[in-house]
Amino acid sequence: MSNIKKAFENKKAFIPFITCGDPDLATTKEIVKEAAKAGASLIELGIPFSDPTAEGPVIQAANIRALEGGVTTDKIFDFVKDLRKEVTVPMVFMTYANVVFSYGADAFIKTCSEIGIDGIILPDLPFEEKEEFLDDCHKYGVDLISLIAPTSENRIAMIAKEAEGFLYIVSSLGVTGTRSEIKTDLESIVKVVRENTDIPCAIGFGISTPEQAKKMSAISDGAIVGSAIIKIMEKYGKESPKYVGEYVKSMVDAI
Repeated sequence: MSNIKKAFENKKAFIPFITCGDPDLATTKEIVKEAAKAGASLIELGIPFSDPTAEGPVIQAANIRALEGGVTTDKIFDFVKDLRKEVTVPMVFMTYANVVFSYGADAFIKTCSEIGIDGIILPDLPFEEKEEFLDDCHKYGVDLISLIAPTSENRIAMIAKEAEGFLYIVSSLGVTGTRSEIKTDLESIVKVVRENTDIPCAIGFGISTPEQAKKMSAISDGAIVGSAIIKIMEKYGKESPKYVGEYVKSMVDAI
């Protein structure tokens, strides 16, 4: 069984997103440990990129702060290797195709496997072009996680049939960021997913409150939250691990 599938076994999954290196990697390490301790089922680690097209202003700013702080892909690889001595929950990287491509796909994905990264999410990788990375992912046992957006429509079944790890369902159009309400007909998207795969699906983009997390995980297999957590990190800086842990626990309890 894929390590990622274990995150969804017998429970709804809460998946926090954390930008690596904001404000620094030492703080990121403590944040990840607190999130795991608070009950996070799977943790998404963002590798900062200069042009994160799927992200709203909150996560864009975190990317810039991390890059200005001198974070590199190699430093993040070393950081995860060290983190794996203490954190056992499944972890995936979320970054952009250019980060993987410029590093060298084979070397990047091989390293992911060696340091204990279970999957990668590349929001700017079109489904039709995923073959570019898929062979390496299969070779090294790293799940290439697909996204389904409200605009996927007649492609939902096709994407679901080939899904690995879990399916990331994007709740609404636009970029990441908190939203007061989510109006997409997510039930019908999940229904098509369920008809075509037994891979779990989690909903992300726009979720920030325990009420939203509860509602989204009732429809799907879990909820993904990024911007609300990055706001806590932005507010408290090096003091943020405790506050992120409390927030994660409130979300885990809600779902």
